[in-house]
Amino acid sequence: MARAPDLTRLSATELAARIRTGDVTATEVVEAYLERIDDRDDEINAFVTVCRDGALEEAADADRALAERDEQRASVSRAGSEVTHETGEDVGPLHGVPVALKDLGAQKAGVRHTYGLALFSDHVADRTAAIVERLEDAGAIVIGKTNTPELGHKGTTDNELIGATASPIDTDLNAGGSSGGSAAAVAAGMTPIATGSDAGGSVRIPAAACGVYGFKPTFGLVPDDRRPNAFGRETQHTTAGPITRTVEDAAVALSVMAGPHPADPNAVPVDIEYRGALESPIDDYRIAYSPALDVFPVTEAVETVIDDTVAALATAGATVEPVDIDHGYTMAELSEAAMAPYATGVIESATLLEEAHGVDLRDHPDEVSDSLLAMLDIGEEYGPDDIARSGIVRTDMYDTIQTILDEYDLLVTPTLSRADLGLHDVLETDAWEWPLTWPFNWTGHPVASAPAGLTDRGHPVGLQLVGRRFADDDVLAASAALERERPWDHLYQ
Repeated sequence: MARAPDLTRLSATELAARIRTGDVTATEVVEAYLERIDDRDDEINAFVTVCRDGALEEAADADRALAERDEQRASVSRAGSEVTHETGEDVGPLHGVPVALKDLGAQKAGVRHTYGLALFSDHVADRTAAIVERLEDAGAIVIGKTNTPELGHKGTTDNELIGATASPIDTDLNAGGSSGGSAAAVAAGMTPIATGSDAGGSVRIPAAACGVYGFKPTFGLVPDDRRPNAFGRETQHTTAGPITRTVEDAAVALSVMAGPHPADPNAVPVDIEYRGALESPIDDYRIAYSPALDVFPVTEAVETVIDDTVAALATAGATVEPVDIDHGYTMAELSEAAMAPYATGVIESATLLEEAHGVDLRDHPDEVSDSLLAMLDIGEEYGPDDIARSGIVRTDMYDTIQTILDEYDLLVTPTLSRADLGLHDVLETDAWEWPLTWPFNWTGHPVASAPAGLTDRGHPVGLQLVGRRFADDDVLAASAALERERPWDHLYQ
């Protein structure tokens, strides 16, 4: 049986297998992760809430369910009947496995849900989000809620509630945002799986900053049953996705989270074999490599790591060719087009918060970060004409990416243009040149950020893998091939 400290180094898939076979109990697994949180989170600051008592109760329930299953199977065997896989009630693919939830969107009824806001430090969710229900139905045990900037409004994780979250790879660096708590918790071994949400890179930015794997699925595959506005995530193509240490764990999580839901008007009934893609060869894949999406100021330190990683995809069998994207815009023009929908989206989030809870954030300047207040001010400057002009640029970018993917199976780019963002560094509200992520929220394509390695200063770098719409399995296949060629588990202590 694995010793408790070793359990937190195992993948979610292996943990689930060991729990099912009785090699370890769900209680032992949860206790090991709670101990890890106690040991590491004072330094990392990933968790807003730790569901200690609830997780231990759910682990005990998970152990009882397995004991009842095994007793039923033993009874069948004693009766002389054949024991099959179906004998006794089977358990889900994540039975007994801890999962952490981003404290924005991924509500669990009865658990504190703050939106990253100090004003909501005592707020408790009265409903459970669809993706959380699906994870729990698959047997996952919620171990806590993870830190996020207020309303997920920026690409770093820092707030007035609990402060900044550090990258476990280098605690002088920020974990990235807005799913920074989730990525840091996974990288530090405080949970094997965490949820994130992505409106401009909020899964992929922290995945890159923390050296873990983050997957933004094609828009519409993972349902969002948010209320009171079910249509609010369309302009910026916001979607939830998993953050894990292995590609296999992400595939398992996606197989659980994805699928149509009647409460989501954007849900699409597309069936994808997420786990089946993991062993697919990529010998016939043609991959386009854009070192900077033509205009992003990617540093030499990042590009050096990315070049080596792209070469590994070629070693794994793919044909990789450098390309010019030829979208025809300057960085300034793209940034201007990005600001209107994003800032007005933050205005929308604040408005819905006021409608639901009667709290106007502008009335509490001492309890709301300056960056969020600044973003709200910026959002008020834009009108429908600005959104319309932004849509023209967005359409051009969509058509350009589609043209690339008509010829190639995948497009790869750096996730971030730099890898040295300090724990308390403050980015300007218009710092669109840092992440190469948000154009793919415009387009809705599936994108993963995979660990590419470290700079010569030991800072983590991420590689984006962009697939055709609804070809999420191609992204997983290439990611798995890269992981086999250049394993990244050495990044985790």
